[in-house]
Amino acid sequence: MTLPDGLVAFVKRDCPTCALVEPVLGELADAGILNAVYTQDDPTFPRGIAALHDDTGLEASWRNGIETVPTILRVEEGREADRIVGWSREQWTAFTSVADLGAGLPEHRPGCGSLSADPDRAAGLEAQYGDGFASRRVEFASAEDPMEAMHDRGWSDGLPLVEPTTERVARMLRGTARDRQDVVAIVPPNLVECTVEKVAVNAVMAGCKPEYLPVVLAAVATACTDAFNMHGLLCTTMSVGPVVLVNGPIRNAIGMNSGVNVLGQGNRANSTIGRALQLVVRNVGGGEPGGIDRSTLGNPGKVGFCFAEDEEGSPWPSFSQSRGFGPRASTVTLFPGESPRIVVDQVSRTPEALAASLGSALIGTNHPRLVMATDAMLVISPEHASRFAAAGWSKERTVSRILEATCQPAEGLWGIAGEGDGAAGDAGPGGVAKFRPDGLHVVHAGGRAGLFSAVIGGWVAGDKGSHTVTKEVSPWA
Repeated sequence: MTLPDGLVAFVKRDCPTCALVEPVLGELADAGILNAVYTQDDPTFPRGIAALHDDTGLEASWRNGIETVPTILRVEEGREADRIVGWSREQWTAFTSVADLGAGLPEHRPGCGSLSADPDRAAGLEAQYGDGFASRRVEFASAEDPMEAMHDRGWSDGLPLVEPTTERVARMLRGTARDRQDVVAIVPPNLVECTVEKVAVNAVMAGCKPEYLPVVLAAVATACTDAFNMHGLLCTTMSVGPVVLVNGPIRNAIGMNSGVNVLGQGNRANSTIGRALQLVVRNVGGGEPGGIDRSTLGNPGKVGFCFAEDEEGSPWPSFSQSRGFGPRASTVTLFPGESPRIVVDQVSRTPEALAASLGSALIGTNHPRLVMATDAMLVISPEHASRFAAAGWSKERTVSRILEATCQPAEGLWGIAGEGDGAAGDAGPGGVAKFRPDGLHVVHAGGRAGLFSAVIGGWVAGDKGSHTVTKEVSPWA
């Protein structure tokens, strides 16, 4: 939409300042200085101006970025050269070169919010007047139930989806500063380019809020790295999927749960971020169960598994700090994991006893005889962590002692392919540890009451399977 050259005003009747300067606008129009007035709410306001344009659809205001009314633009060769906002006799006089402008009016009055900047209208205006969406639009028949139609088209993980209308997707995209057509990742198994817009569509369907989008974008980018090997994670018959751990200030900013019921239901961010990742893999990459997804049993976490670490209550540096990130960095970590299994220990009173107890529980991960093949994530609750903290144990010491407690004699153990005796390699003085030296990932989370922790077993670790990968949530995402 091209504006006429000269001075152009944007106003609305429901604005005291616009009503105040109505005679000034008339004076400028009569003098041939004001070439157009766009009115947002009343096509007859201000009265007596010939070059009055009905902008109740708000297209002109939206396209010209009007945030406050009254706003006056100086347009030269169809482009904005300058603008002033609100009423200031000094500014308007200099802007129009008209002396004694607005005699008798106050020297200054602030303006009002433009209707085009109203948060309740912004997404709809973006959808209506924006550059458009590259994603293919699917029109449902009038008699179709959108929820059933989406399920019938194979977009769902089995649960109801939120219909991704243009308004909802536009609102979701306001959660990031990135261009909607930026490529976030090449999504397996079909190796399809996935844009910010495509992620936003699936985030809407998953039930995310716009402020979650940077975390979802980071999770998608992390899942699609060669190191994480999402393709392999889909193809395996093991019952594993991506587990998303969130660290840093963004946890609290978007209201994630790191406490009571941390691995369960009830928190919107926890529940929908992991689901959005899985929907991207399904709907963009083509990773559907029964197709490339060959999991023998599956697990409930494959709907979406995401939680936050309790950093504030932890006696140790955060998980992301242990991986080299600063304390103010917001990160996502993807771990290739199964469903959590609870470790109950209400007896151990010393750190030594509890380390031995947790180690013995970890031996059973995947299979007691399978060693050095998979990693594990150990979610230690606050009450269990307090045993180590009270004794002054560092995180490194705690992990080391737990690993020692997983050692078993080499005879009869299985290696990575499940071969017979000796496949696990040479035993150390204490036997063969269950995991590689860096293969036990300890995270602090959970409710304050309860002597329980949880083990999340992993898939094949390292280059033959998946690495655990941590990436920063981009501050401009």
